[in-house]
Amino acid sequence: MGDPGRIAVATRGSRLARWQAEHVAGRLREAHPGLEVELLIVDTYGDRALDRPIWELGGQGVFVKEVQAALLDGRADVAVHSAKDLPSSPSVMTPGLVIGAVPQRGDPRDALVGRALDDIPPGGVVATGSTRRRAQLADARPDLIFTGLRGNIDTRVAAAERFSAVVVAAVALERLRIGGRAAEVLAPEVVLPQVGQGALAVECRADDAATGALVASIDHPPSARALAAERGFLATLGGGCELPAGAYAVERADGGLWLRAVLATLDGRQVLRDEVHVEAGADPARAGRLLGEHLLSSGGSHVLAG
Repeated sequence: MGDPGRIAVATRGSRLARWQAEHVAGRLREAHPGLEVELLIVDTYGDRALDRPIWELGGQGVFVKEVQAALLDGRADVAVHSAKDLPSSPSVMTPGLVIGAVPQRGDPRDALVGRALDDIPPGGVVATGSTRRRAQLADARPDLIFTGLRGNIDTRVAAAERFSAVVVAAVALERLRIGGRAAEVLAPEVVLPQVGQGALAVECRADDAATGALVASIDHPPSARALAAERGFLATLGGGCELPAGAYAVERADGGLWLRAVLATLDGRQVLRDEVHVEAGADPARAGRLLGEHLLSSGGSHVLAG
């Protein structure tokens, strides 16, 4: 952190990414009156390669690498990401960077635009670029047909006119003030959310103690613990958003967590679900890893292999 009264925040350039960065900037200004915050817009490979599915691009990381590079080379002090885009496996995490804060999480659920699930006609076509969404919807409605879909939220919402429905993150609609476009917000019992969906991850350099202390002021501990548990689960599987897998942790009244997870085959014919209650004070990341190991030993390894 060069100037203690000024920081640069790196972000992708989409309307949603800018909203997220401005939200974090606003929180920082509230916590530190007089702080000057400027945005550094970074173009990413994932935003450019719209003609290929996410899993063909390498899954998690394709939306964050260039943003992280701006942080590492000093052009920015802080980076704001959708937490679901950050790699969770230690083998692919970026050395020298840490998640300094997780602000209060938004709605983690998925939403259908166009039609509610029960209103989609038999054989209807649902557009989604997510294997996780596809597998769970196929489990709920084996008659559905699926097609890929890429692009920003505005593009995907507009595409609903060409299909029976499209699937997007409910929080994206909410943040862009188009929540009324959701025909249905899907319950986690139907479609379990992606790891980190609805949460923001604020990264900074591990050796920048001043920025780390500044960023920590906007951390929301329950959201941070939930994210750690979910990321621990996904790290055990060794994959990212290219896997038909999801996890969702919520805080319990006693301060612990309720962590649910799912792992499926792409066609939805095999769907494994598991859950665990994490006691208050327990390491959430370790609990997530243990849940992942249990799911793998209970048939998940076969699902991943097949």
